[in-house]
Amino acid sequence: MKKSELRELYKMMFPDYPDIVTVRQLMEMLGISRTLAYSLINDGEIQAVMIGVSYKIPKASVINYVMNEKEDEELGKQADPAHTGAAG
Repeated sequence: MKKSELRELYKMMFPDYPDIVTVRQLMEMLGISRTLAYSLINDGEIQAVMIGVSYKIPKASVINYVMNEKEDEELGKQADPAHTGAAG
């Protein structure tokens, strides 16, 4: 993703959240469980930094994750014959 695209998305996505969010805020942003939030962080899907005993997550990392998931979903639809009109 280009920096200019990220800047635009940054202005539009999650405007009510600070630049650095907590795991609880991540859960709210994505509507996910605590377990999934920690899994995404531990698997490196969402970048985070451990400060003291808690993770701090750049909002840009959350936006990147969401946009990458969207791109993966769109690529999957393109490869799916049901979505491309190809006979299967």
